[in-house]
Amino acid sequence: MSSTTDSENPLQAASFRTVADCTYDWESWHAPDGRLLWVNPAVERITGYSPSECLQMADYPLPMTAPEHRDRISGILQEAKAGTTQNDVEFQVVDRNGGKHWVAVSWQPMYDQTGRHLGFRTSIRDISERRSLRDQLRLHAEHLEQLVQERTARIAQLEQHRRQMEKHAAMGQLAAGVAHEINNPLAGIRNAFELIRSGISPDHEHFELIGLIDREIDRISSIVHQMYQLYGRSRQQPQTFAVEQTIADVVTLLERTARQHQVSLNVESANSERTNVLLPEGEVKQILYNLILNAIQASPAGEVVSIRIRIVSGEVHVTVSDQGQGISADVLPQIFDPFFSTRVSSHGAGMGLGLSVSRNLIESMGGSIVVETNPGSGSHFTAIFPERIEFRADE
Repeated sequence: MSSTTDSENPLQAASFRTVADCTYDWESWHAPDGRLLWVNPAVERITGYSPSECLQMADYPLPMTAPEHRDRISGILQEAKAGTTQNDVEFQVVDRNGGKHWVAVSWQPMYDQTGRHLGFRTSIRDISERRSLRDQLRLHAEHLEQLVQERTARIAQLEQHRRQMEKHAAMGQLAAGVAHEINNPLAGIRNAFELIRSGISPDHEHFELIGLIDREIDRISSIVHQMYQLYGRSRQQPQTFAVEQTIADVVTLLERTARQHQVSLNVESANSERTNVLLPEGEVKQILYNLILNAIQASPAGEVVSIRIRIVSGEVHVTVSDQGQGISADVLPQIFDPFFSTRVSSHGAGMGLGLSVSRNLIESMGGSIVVETNPGSGSHFTAIFPERIEFRADE
């Protein structure tokens, strides 16, 4: 029996060694003082260093450990010598060519049948693929989080826009109702005034008031017209026209107002040819009229209001710039609200419908109005028009 057992032990030991050498993970056996006693060939697959080279390293495995992880591995070796055990501790190794690989080490103490401490074994597994998948999952999760945040912000923006549209609709209904109620008596006032004016001679002591009354009636009529356009306006059919000519027409209409404010109007075009568009010209004219009028009213005497035309990515950008005081951050979100005006106390300031009407008109074309302002140094209102819209049926 004993001879049979003795004859089987070498074979058994060789089998164990074969199993250890053929293990896919990087296995090693350390003496109780931490010295390397044996390492399997898997170390070469991961690091490029052969087992014999590893056995010659005085401070194995630190030469193959990434510098930023060496203190950690030194601590692990001390823990392993003290008889502790741990599983799946991640760190990086540096291969012979300088490349870095993520690995995970597990260790445990070893004892013989009599309980004598034989040292400890370590098992190191290449986890580069696992780390790569983890990083991909992390990036994917971050991307999803970003998408969720963007979608949440978009939903909040749409909800705000919905509330604004509801507000505009309610205000528009009110405006249309008020305008309707004012329009009829206003027509009566104008007819009566015409009769009175025809009976007053130029040498009457109050004749100069006739022109003032006439202008004020016109102003009331203009306000009523704007209120109508804020809600329930008739839609215009698009037609082909040159933006430069339309701007020239608007400038002609506003030259008298500009002179009264002692403001100059300057038109520039970045285009070598005329900019032809297919849009409802009357609506484009009204938008530009409102923007240029606002710029005139915002500019101090002696300054220039500039109107610049550009083509940007298939869109027509008309930028109206003033030299006024700019718009403060607390007022800026309200400037497109119906009946909001920063010049409510100014003569001829109207009812604050110009920007609201203009935005409604341009958005119905698929365009927008962008505002850039610097408090103390003026504002830039850019009307962005599509170059063309399809013909639409009358409603």
